[in-house]
Amino acid sequence: MCMFCGFYCFRSDGAQPHLVNIQFQKKVKLQLVVLYVDFKLDESYTPSKISVRAGDGFHNLKEIKTVELVKPTGWVYISLSGNDPRDTFVNTFMLQIVVLSNHLNGRDTHVRQIKIYGPRPNPIPHQQFQFTSSEFNTYSTVR
Repeated sequence: MCMFCGFYCFRSDGAQPHLVNIQFQKKVKLQLVVLYVDFKLDESYTPSKISVRAGDGFHNLKEIKTVELVKPTGWVYISLSGNDPRDTFVNTFMLQIVVLSNHLNGRDTHVRQIKIYGPRPNPIPHQQFQFTSSEFNTYSTVR
């Protein structure tokens, strides 16, 4: 448990880049990586450049996104969607989050929380979920 925030968080010790490797037992669809970082509390320990990579294992990781952070405080959302609107998720066995650099040329890094999300049942933003059950159709007032 972290002595700074009271949670289990990622703290590094050593040369950059710092790696967080997440492996899954089966291929999963991933859409979003969310990090909690706090420049006000962590200063030079706060990441300033992050890369997200995906693949079948260490041997074939490919960079999906690179993100520059400017004094972030709070949740940072990194979408794994591609440039093509049909690419709404990444299908992978392994995800790697790489801290390439820190603010103020810091050496070690501090990420307070990491969340990873798969695609939602209805990936179109701000649109109601579509229900198809017979019970819903029976009692629905909007047709």
